[in-house]
Amino acid sequence: MTISHLPLPTALPTYVNNELGANRGTQVEAPRLDRSFPFPLTTRHVRSILRMATKGKEVETAGRDATPANPRGIPQAPFVDKVEDYVTSRADVEPTLRRFQELIAKYQFMEQNLQRRVVGLKDKMPDIQKTLDTVRFLQMRKDESDPIETTFELNETLYAQAKIPPTDEVYIWLGANVMLSYPIEEAEQLLDSKLKAATQSLQNCEEDLDFLREQITTMEVAVARVYNWDVVQKRKEKEEEEKTKGKKSETASDG
Repeated sequence: MTISHLPLPTALPTYVNNELGANRGTQVEAPRLDRSFPFPLTTRHVRSILRMATKGKEVETAGRDATPANPRGIPQAPFVDKVEDYVTSRADVEPTLRRFQELIAKYQFMEQNLQRRVVGLKDKMPDIQKTLDTVRFLQMRKDESDPIETTFELNETLYAQAKIPPTDEVYIWLGANVMLSYPIEEAEQLLDSKLKAATQSLQNCEEDLDFLREQITTMEVAVARVYNWDVVQKRKEKEEEEKTKGKKSETASDG
C-alpha cells in the first residue's frame, strides 16, 4: 500500500555508468560528407535550439565545473553554441561525438526508468484512492448500530457475503505480506499522505521526463553541429590540398 518516494540523484548515477560501460569503446559512425544534419530536424529540435540559445550565455558564465541541474538533480545538457569551444581540431571530433552519444544514452536510460516508474505510480494510485474512500466510509458509519452488508473477494472469481459491524480500527496491507492495525483516523491520515506523496511523485516524474526529452534534443542538435563542423573542415582541407597541388604543377611546368 505504501508509495515510497525515490528522489533522483544529484548526478548521473553510477549504475547508469556501469550499464553503459560496455559501450564506451565503440566507435562513432563516420561523419556524413554533406551539408545536411545526420537526422531530419523536427519542430522539437528547432524549439530546443531557440530555447537553449537564450540559456547559452548563462550556462557559460556559470563555468564548466558547475553543472546546472533540475530540482531532482538531473544535469543539464551542454548547449553547443560554438563548436570551437568543444573541438579545436578534427582529431577532437570523434572523442567529442563519443562523449555526446554516451550522454544521450544515459539520458535515454534515465528516461526509460522514469517511464516505468510513472506506469507503476498510475497503477498504485487508484488502489490507494479506493482504500481511502473505503476507510472514510467506515469512519462515517462507525457511530451507527446496524452492520454493513457487503461482499468481499476470496479469489479472482469467488466472492462471499459479510456483515461488518461498526468499528474504530482497520487493517491495512503495507506490502511484503505485512498488515498492521490502525485507528480509522490514523488510517485516513496515512492513506491521504501516501496519495499526496504519490501524486507529487508522479508530477515530478512527468516534469523530469519533459526535462530529459529536452536534454536529448539538445544533445542531438549538438551532435549535428559537430558533424557539420567536421564536414566543413574536410572541405577546407580538400580545397587547400587542391591549391597546393595546383601550385606544385605550375612550378614544375615553369621549370
